Amino acid sequence: MSVDSVSQSGSSVESAYKAGRAVIAARRHCVSTGHYLATQAAFQILEAGGNAIDAGVAAGLVLGVVHSDQVNIAGVAPMIIYLANRREVVTIDGLGVWPAAASLEHIRKAHGGEIPEGLLRTVVPAAPAAFIKALGDFGTLSFGTVASFALRFAREGFLMYPFMHEQLQMVKHKLERWPSNRDIYLPGGDVPAVGALFVQSDLAGSIQYLIDEEHAALARGGSRLAGLQAARDAFYKGDIAQKITGYHAAHGGWLTPEDMANFEVKFERPVVTRYHDLEIHACGFWCQGPTLGQALNLLKGFDLKQMGHNTPAYIHHVAEALKLVFADREAFYGDPRFNDTPADWLLSDRYADERRKLIREDRAWPGLPPSGANTRPAASGDPGGQAGGPFDTSCVTVVDHAGNAICIAPSDVCSDTPVIPGTGLAPSSRGSQSWALSGHASCLAPGKRPRLTPSPALVMRPGKMVMPIGSPGGDSQTQANIQVLLNMEVFGMDPQTAIEAPRFITYSHPDSFSPHKAFPGRLCLEGRIAQATAQALSDLGHEVVIWPDRLWRAGGVCTVRHDLERGVYEAGADPRRAASSALGW
Repeated sequence: MSVDSVSQSGSSVESAYKAGRAVIAARRHCVSTGHYLATQAAFQILEAGGNAIDAGVAAGLVLGVVHSDQVNIAGVAPMIIYLANRREVVTIDGLGVWPAAASLEHIRKAHGGEIPEGLLRTVVPAAPAAFIKALGDFGTLSFGTVASFALRFAREGFLMYPFMHEQLQMVKHKLERWPSNRDIYLPGGDVPAVGALFVQSDLAGSIQYLIDEEHAALARGGSRLAGLQAARDAFYKGDIAQKITGYHAAHGGWLTPEDMANFEVKFERPVVTRYHDLEIHACGFWCQGPTLGQALNLLKGFDLKQMGHNTPAYIHHVAEALKLVFADREAFYGDPRFNDTPADWLLSDRYADERRKLIREDRAWPGLPPSGANTRPAASGDPGGQAGGPFDTSCVTVVDHAGNAICIAPSDVCSDTPVIPGTGLAPSSRGSQSWALSGHASCLAPGKRPRLTPSPALVMRPGKMVMPIGSPGGDSQTQANIQVLLNMEVFGMDPQTAIEAPRFITYSHPDSFSPHKAFPGRLCLEGRIAQATAQALSDLGHEVVIWPDRLWRAGGVCTVRHDLERGVYEAGADPRRAASSALGW
């Protein structure tokens, strides 16, 4: 058993854990997001009469400003939406495709089969299209109204907060590679100090341009939808598109005006699984969303409550189930338009019954278990006990007074690709989640979506409860979400307590980000988990690593639980990402 930044204060009575923050309880509407300014913006939209979709988009745009180290307005924004009046769940992929000129052969020959940082991992930016599509189809407000908060925080600035400062420090050496990134994130040669005013003038100009184009369309007598279309065209066909594609043309990138102009986000039916009387709705196999349902299918064959919360048996069974699911993710998950993904089989109880037999009570799989198909070997390495790179995401969850709900997982970083000069935008580098390997389910191909880690979800108890839930954290997202969900449903915790309870994360699988390293057998435990539990897991064959008591790598869950029978909202926000906050009334 190895130790990393050991802080072993865990109690042996984990089920008695008490949250440090109060659960946010409300009667009218409620929101939880990855940053307090995004939460404030969403709440103000709700208070002004906007619905959950209006509020969610406002918050998502704000995150692209106040969390622009890990969320880009020109990035990805997958979302799942519950429409109360139709009792329907829909998803918008919010994920770009590889440009038409993208070449697997070039990556192999010029970059040794590893998708490089920089322009060659750029896919078409999808977040603006997703936000505007959601507003047009399900919202009530203009783009200018919901974007006004993001515009203000970009133009007037906000105070640098500790988490963003720390994340920028981690990638300072990467930001130094491009002058446009340096100018924004390293003014004066260093990361802005905590408490310093952080202004993003070029980003404000880009947001203002979209608003101005919408206003011009409305001034000509256009409808709200016509105004939204004008804002969309400004990004995908206007000056912003020209700056982005012009930079690509001048610096060896693949993105063209045709790629931008022809892009459309996609509506797709959610995948649905059941855990006892819960319905788990997730985005499809173009992302890791179905892993949540697959893991729950496996775990419903065990008496988790009898095992006890965060006991060795409980952690072992959940971790082993996740390993099995990630083996299937490696073998099968990828853009269904390019893959023959056996979705119904993977999500079936019959398949889960067969896979469950591979979970042994007395022994951990030493690495990645076999999938339902042949798996490929993965690269390995040593992340110093804190596996994974600094890539990350954020989250938005909102439920309004009418019962509409939305979960958005906006993402894309500013450190692995250049900011386009004059725009403040770092177009989506999500190509990092493809493989330069023929036959892989997420192999790079023109027009194909990478296999996305951001995976918003929505949990329902039909007629009784609606709960959007999501988390940042790359490959930790499903792991964080499932632990929070089980904490609530099996162990009876309120959302905030469920979020704050100690967490564990497995890294046996290939990382979703290039170069896709794996750490066979590695199981990381937050330090509040008892030392005796850690030792018992080590005895079962897990390569146990002790983390600090709370670590951002274990996720940053946001959720709002709407009890339909009582008419009460309860929300939680993860203190592992200290800026995360919830608010309701």
